[in-house]
This record gives sequence, structure tokens and C-alpha cells, in this order.
Amino acid sequence: MLVAPATIGLLAPFSVSAGEASLNDISKYSNPDQLDLANAFENDEPKYNPLIAGGEGLVDSGSSDIGFSETTTASFSVDTVLGAVDGAGDVGTDSLESTSFDFQFNIGLSTSFTGEDSLDIAIDNGSATASTMGGKMGFDTGTSLTVDGVTYSFPVGGATMVVGDSTDLSTAFTGACTYSSFTDMTPDDCGTGNSMGASGKGVTAALGYAFDSGFSLAGGITSGQSEILGDNADAFGINAAYSTDDYGVAVAYVSDDMGEGTDSTSFWGVNGYYTFDLASLSVGFETSDDGTTEKSGYFFGLSFPEVGPGSVNIAAATDQLYADSVTEYLVYEASYTYPVNDAMTIQPGIFIQETDGDDLTGIAVKTSFSF
Repeated sequence: MLVAPATIGLLAPFSVSAGEASLNDISKYSNPDQLDLANAFENDEPKYNPLIAGGEGLVDSGSSDIGFSETTTASFSVDTVLGAVDGAGDVGTDSLESTSFDFQFNIGLSTSFTGEDSLDIAIDNGSATASTMGGKMGFDTGTSLTVDGVTYSFPVGGATMVVGDSTDLSTAFTGACTYSSFTDMTPDDCGTGNSMGASGKGVTAALGYAFDSGFSLAGGITSGQSEILGDNADAFGINAAYSTDDYGVAVAYVSDDMGEGTDSTSFWGVNGYYTFDLASLSVGFETSDDGTTEKSGYFFGLSFPEVGPGSVNIAAATDQLYADSVTEYLVYEASYTYPVNDAMTIQPGIFIQETDGDDLTGIAVKTSFSF
């Protein structure tokens, strides 16, 4: 206790001296050129922008090993269907009705290298096996993700060139069909799925040109991957179309050599649409000729774009191409499409398919998500 006041008295001059010290004087004892500055809070983690779903538009111009490039976009969709089919089901004595749930999941990746070209990749999967309803709706199957097509399109003069693997021959074709089908039983592209919507054999190259007047021309050729333009099945096609806001018409021709030892088959297809005040009428007609038998099929569809908060589609068509001597079977469908929001659509519908026995009747609710 006696020593404490003396000790405090000795320390007081040092405190005053420290408070009155000049920073310039302190700097005389250091060489700024030799200072090693350190940041104790430095973060060695890589610096990059976070990505939202798809990753598009959030990566800066510098290279990055963990995200999409700034020109790459991704889109995703999920379709589900809950429904029942009366008159068809699994084989058995008590299988006249089939109630099921199916889904499919699709991914689309797209990127551009010049701003005028596009590299597109489609990836699909779905339920492990297709039910009766899933087959009628044309849903993808298989739980493994499968690359469904790789396509690259780029400008050639004023035209657009398309090359790809697992790409449709008709990828550059322009149709004239405004109907949106509910099932997969009404042939694609308003009844012209073999011509206007011709599929590919494997490797495909196509070229399309659109005039300012609304007229367009296109052509394509497709071969198997293992032998291009060889003995395996090859096909080529041409297409012409003209469309305006109120009406349009398109025609396509496809020749398929069907492979060595098989007669070639040619397809002609024509479809068109006309828009009224309340609805749009779509029609289609297609023929095939294999050198022995001529077949044909047709399609009629009405689309009402504004019925309450949604739209209505009604159609009747042959379910395939038929020869004149063969009994034709028709399929009928009607559906109502209601957009719940920008990313979700609900579509209840009904269909009837004629057969040589009891007709098939189905009712289903399809729900589609896009994100």
C-alpha cells in the first residue's frame, strides 16, 4: 500500500510521452519499402459468383471451372399424368381397367459461341416402365438420364444449317399446325408425323431458309451413325411453307430407302390452319407409298384459345395410315388447359380410341411444371 503511490508517480511521465509521440518520428525507425503487409483475415477460398438454377447470366467474363459460361442456359420440365383407361390394361381376366400414375423429366441445355449459333442438348428420363396411360400420352420411360439429342445450328449466308446426332430429319421444317394435342394417339404435326414431323435415323444434316414474305424452304438428310449414306436405312426430305397471322399451309416430301433389301417408302404430307374470331381450325392429310400399297390418314382439330381462364382443344383423326381396303380406326380427344401460374399448367382431358373390339376410353389429368 505504501509503494503503490510512488509507482503510479513513476509511470505517469511515460504515459504522457507516449501520447505526445509523433508518427513522423516513429516512421524514422522503419523502411516502408521493406514492410511485409499481411491480412490476417485473408480468405484463400476461390472467389466466384453464386449460380441460380441453370446458372445462366451470373458468371463474369473471366474463366471459371465451377459454373456455366455466360452464354449457357438450362431449362427443366416435369410432366405427370394420373388417369384411367377402360377397355385396356394388363393381360388377365380382370384387367379391363387400368389406373396409373406416370412422370417424365426433361432437361434442355443451350449455349451460343458467336451469338448467332446454338448448341443444344436434350436429356430425358421417366417412369421405370410405361403404363397403358403413359403409353397413350407418349411419355418418356427409363429412370436413367438419357441424352435424347445433340444438335448444333449455325448461319450459312441467310440460311440456317443444323447438324446433329439423334436429331429429326424434319428439324428445319416449318409446319402449319396450331393444334396442341392432349394424347400421343392423334398423329404428330396435325396428322403428318411421317413427313412434316419425320424422325431421324441417327446423324442428320438439314438446311432451312425463311423469306421475309412468310414463305420458307427446307431440306434434310439422315443416316445411321455406323454407316452414313451406305446400305443401312437413309432418308431425305424437302419442305415448303407459307404462313400469316390468320392462315398458313405447309407441304413436305420424305423418301426413306428402308435399308438394303427393302423397298423404299415415300411420304407426302400437307397441313394448314385458319384462325377465326373464336377458334383456330387445323387440318392435315398424309399418304405413303412403298411401291406395293398406298395408305393415307387425316386429322381435324379445333382450338379455342380463350375459354374462361384457359383454352379448349378438340380433335378427331385416324390413329395411323390405312390402305383403302382396310377398316380405318379413329381417335377422338378433348382437353382443357389451365395455366395455374407461369411455371405450372393443369390439363384434364378425355379420349376415345376405336379398335376391332371394345373401344378404349380414357380420362386423365396431366400436370406440367417448367423451371
